[in-house]
Amino acid sequence: MRGFDYSPFYRATVGFDRVFNLLDSAAGQSAGNGYPPYNIEKAGDNAYRIVMAVAGFAEGELNVTQKENELLVTGQTAPNGEDEKQFLYRGIAGRNFERRFQLADHVKVSGAKLANGLAARDPRREEAPRHRDQGRGRQAGSHALTDRHVAK
Repeated sequence: MRGFDYSPFYRATVGFDRVFNLLDSAAGQSAGNGYPPYNIEKAGDNAYRIVMAVAGFAEGELNVTQKENELLVTGQTAPNGEDEKQFLYRGIAGRNFERRFQLADHVKVSGAKLANGLAARDPRREEAPRHRDQGRGRQAGSHALTDRHVAK
């Protein structure tokens, strides 16, 4: 069940259907568990940082993959004989996880690092190529409403 009705926006906009689909999928993902916790920081005009608390994971147990406009972060703990340990209290989860982030167009992940139990990724927005010849090649009268005059 969708929590918000986007139909008024579909009627009044053209080409924004992907945005509404992203909002729907993000709303569906938020209902899942919150493990591992993470922050999304703005590091500059076109730079961001995703920081995840991954205590108990080694660098080799984490995998970061970008496929098209999705960043996928997975953690797969390696069996290392923890079954032999007897915990009086286990507060560090250390369970396997999969976290997905939807990236905007022209956002690429430039790096990832693990320090002090925090995994950081640095997505960066790349400037979209601009078309400089937008007004060239038009014929007279091809302008939409700006060249039309209403007869009185």
